[in-house]
Amino acid sequence: MELPASYSDLKDKSVFITGGGSGIGAFLTEGFMQQGAKVGFVQRSPADDFVAAMAKKYGTPPLALTCDITDVKALQGAMAEVAESHGPIQVLINNAANDKRHSLRETSVEQWDQGQAINLRPHFFAAQAVADGMSSMGGGSIINVSSVSYMMGNDGYPGYVAANAAITGLTRALARELGPDKIRVNALMPGWVLTDKQLDLWATPEDLAAHLQRQCLKQHLKPEDMVGATLFLASNASRMMTGQAMVVDGGVVVTG
Repeated sequence: MELPASYSDLKDKSVFITGGGSGIGAFLTEGFMQQGAKVGFVQRSPADDFVAAMAKKYGTPPLALTCDITDVKALQGAMAEVAESHGPIQVLINNAANDKRHSLRETSVEQWDQGQAINLRPHFFAAQAVADGMSSMGGGSIINVSSVSYMMGNDGYPGYVAANAAITGLTRALARELGPDKIRVNALMPGWVLTDKQLDLWATPEDLAAHLQRQCLKQHLKPEDMVGATLFLASNASRMMTGQAMVVDGGVVVTG
């Protein structure tokens, strides 16, 4: 993966990413490793092959921990382990999510709660876990990965859409609360990023063509397209930017 820009201030920063061993998260892990950051991540399933590939490419492996992020105690324990190894976490990327399709009529209370436990609750409790450490280091950056799904009013996964709308509200609230400690909190809003999962499960030729028609830029989004924006939000290049929702979707939705 070749990046068009580098951020020298990210070198040696302690970075934590949820879902950092697959999909968009794997590209984010590599992006930060290219900057010389110390990356730790959690993944529900083992990521041994990915870790080995990163170690071979960059000379040192990311710290990968197996963790179900719906278990808040386990998540915060993993974050403490990364902080013990790499130093207090200075950049937090709340990336992990599950956009499993579901409808209003078929969703049970248990399924609703499970969806929020994956797509929203970890963002709050991960931020809670890093706030004191970031404050002690003189500041930090929290990046909540959301989606333009709620801005588009997409159907087919109402719980997921609701969680992503809530992430924007949470981002603004935490930016206000943590700002006095020089902790910045922003949301990254990807469009339809064609990960292997999307291509395998939902990206039909007809839907891909229809979505491309809605984009201003006539190229499908790839996972690596999320890396540059994330590095910018993590870096001091965006030092006075907080409480914002940065859209990277090829020009489907319009903000402002």
